Amino acid sequence: MPNHRSERPDFFVRHQELLARAVTAVGERGYWSPYPESPSTLVYGVGAPEEGKAAFKAHLGQAFLLPGHAGSTSPVACEEVSPYGFALGISYPHLTPAEAVAVAKAAAPAWRDADPDDRAGVAAEILSRLNAASFEIAHAVQHTTGQPFVMAFQAGGPHAQDRGLEAVAYAWAEQKRHPATARWSKPQRKGEPIVMEKTFTPVGRGVALLIACNTFPTWNGYPGLFASLVTGNPVIVKPHPRAVLPLALTVRIAREVLAEAGYDPNVVLLAAEDSFGRVAAELAVHPDVKIVDFTGSSEFGNWLEDNARQAAVYTEKAGLNTVVVDSTDDYQGLLRNLAFSLSLYSGQMCTTPQNLLVPRDGIATDQGPRTAAEFAADLGTALDKLLGDPQRAAGALGAIVSDAVSKRLEEAATVGKTVHAPRTLAHPEYADACVRTPLVALLDADGDAETYTREWFGPVSFVIATDSTSHSLRLLHDTIRRHGALTATVHSREEYVLQAARAAALDAGVHLSENLTGPVFANQSAAFSDFHGTSANPAASAALTDPAFVTGRFTVLQSRRHLPAQEKTHV
Repeated sequence: MPNHRSERPDFFVRHQELLARAVTAVGERGYWSPYPESPSTLVYGVGAPEEGKAAFKAHLGQAFLLPGHAGSTSPVACEEVSPYGFALGISYPHLTPAEAVAVAKAAAPAWRDADPDDRAGVAAEILSRLNAASFEIAHAVQHTTGQPFVMAFQAGGPHAQDRGLEAVAYAWAEQKRHPATARWSKPQRKGEPIVMEKTFTPVGRGVALLIACNTFPTWNGYPGLFASLVTGNPVIVKPHPRAVLPLALTVRIAREVLAEAGYDPNVVLLAAEDSFGRVAAELAVHPDVKIVDFTGSSEFGNWLEDNARQAAVYTEKAGLNTVVVDSTDDYQGLLRNLAFSLSLYSGQMCTTPQNLLVPRDGIATDQGPRTAAEFAADLGTALDKLLGDPQRAAGALGAIVSDAVSKRLEEAATVGKTVHAPRTLAHPEYADACVRTPLVALLDADGDAETYTREWFGPVSFVIATDSTSHSLRLLHDTIRRHGALTATVHSREEYVLQAARAAALDAGVHLSENLTGPVFANQSAAFSDFHGTSANPAASAALTDPAFVTGRFTVLQSRRHLPAQEKTHV
């Protein structure tokens, strides 16, 4: 049961300085992170890695308990199998869509009536406890997504927490843009002014639904979860059937904090299902679901946008991430950077470059001119050098997340001219892991459009021979305008080419990186500084995070009354 109000901790007071610093950070757009990304005992304490791993192992083969959560007596067994070769065997509480919405609505009033400061404080405390559980969550992410461990720790833990806090900061600040109360005084030609007292209250839209993806359940999920929570909405968390545990842990921690703060823990619910269920589709069109966050396929994302008309829908879907190569003064740096971008998590990222546009007659480099075919061969050599050591390869590639990715990789071997064939590698720790190196194929811009204008999610990229850099920039613009993209990159030592690339990216509606040859990669996106996604092209309908991502989740409602005569004298 919720605590008595006077007994509950004041999480806003505890985290007020952090929240204020986060608001400053989103305005400055520089580097800032309150959650250390290094999985070091110097940061997280002696014993933290071992305790986190033991906590993860304790979940295997067990029923995941969420005290007080509806549906606990009818668990659902999901298909969580580690890409590293073993079944998790965890069952979770089961809720029908109707039950989930009814329970969420019943929990909503007190959460809606809390002020933005209180809600932001609760959210910040949830994030603090998630950070403390980063090692446990990292193992859960690694063994549901196939990410290598360090990446699972960083992207599934501190970086996801950064994105969550970023959403909290925007949501908190936007709700406080208007004063809570105001006195309105209108002078009259005769007599006293008309004086009224007005209140302005941010009110959540209603039940929110988070539909999470298989590959980045926390990084992509936390922004919507925390944006909806802080704006006063109960949230139903619907994980991917193969990646439930990371978000189940998140829900458990959120519910613990809510209860301690005096709120109904059912403000946050878990809606787990197996792959044969239709919980996401049924919940998305429920008339009482007013917010939907989704990361995943374009097919289902487009269906949500077309059918969940009663809700504000925020999607991140698929696209054609594109690189234009014109020239470079650091050819080896370009190749190293691009090879790592293609290899990281086996290309199973929504930001991985797919289409590499290179003039067929060649580019100028510090090592002499290189044709498109030579560039493709050099990229293959860079991949082999990067992935030649088994330990380093495992730390970069991780494991293939699903059979669908493996089948797509096999299909890619039948298109164009393969210049770097994928190899199967043995993982040094997990013998049953499916580890594959990237495939690179050479295509022609004019003859292979049907191939490169579809997304090939996974370790598949194409070097596409174009007529010229101008032709490459037109292709970047046209394919992204039509099919969408989350990232675009250009390499050139000519300022006029860089300016032309900026113009093309602005018109296509995509974020652009220029001349990445060092330790920053096209795949990476830093909270508080980089925007991830944009509603300006078909790959997404929202950005992580900007004001538009939060303002559609609440409405400011006012009440007004005339002041009693005795109070007017104080105006």
